[in-house]
Amino acid sequence: MWVIERTTARLLSNDSFKREAEDEPFISGHSVSEHLQYMIDKYAKGASLELARQYYFEIVNHEMDEILKGRGKKDAFTPAPNLKEFLLAVKNEGIKIGLVTSGLYEKAMPEIISAFKQLGMGNPVDFYDAIITAGQALRKGQTGTLGELAPKPHPWLYAETARVGLGVPFERRHKIIGIEDSSAGVVSIKIAGFSCVGISGGNIEKAGIGDMCDYKIDNLMEMLDIIL
Repeated sequence: MWVIERTTARLLSNDSFKREAEDEPFISGHSVSEHLQYMIDKYAKGASLELARQYYFEIVNHEMDEILKGRGKKDAFTPAPNLKEFLLAVKNEGIKIGLVTSGLYEKAMPEIISAFKQLGMGNPVDFYDAIITAGQALRKGQTGTLGELAPKPHPWLYAETARVGLGVPFERRHKIIGIEDSSAGVVSIKIAGFSCVGISGGNIEKAGIGDMCDYKIDNLMEMLDIIL
């Protein structure tokens, strides 16, 4: 969301621009283009979505490169409370773990790597049984994927994680639980046919879809009572 805000600031040529709190449900969990179009419609009417995407990826590429080289903001990504303890507890039980993000690969992977460095957990690719991102961005001179067309709330990300990444067939979908803090993610999980646990701290309640969650928790460690 910070990058979306900085992109809008560049469109407006106003470095002091700040988004409003009410924008959060519309710039979290969906595609980059949808996030940017929302900000254009509200704050920068008439601005080009193509130019906004150009600015967005310039900012992303710079910030991600800085982080990977150890020059970025050390607390750029704040892991959820008890994330390490929760992941290790689940892993120790032999339960398969998949990570699902609607972020494009080029942005999401540096974030994930940075978070694991902060947690002292090594390489996330080695830890997770599957990591599914929304693909790669389509830009001039490059090939793309369905990342901009099928992010959350589309079910494909979760469906691919379960069936391809974790090897769980659809008829055993009752064995899968998705954990989300975003409204788009909750919808994605439910359409994919899985149970959903909503964790506080995101935009689920603000978006008015809390009732879609099968369970609600405030801390990841509460998940252990559900799955163990």
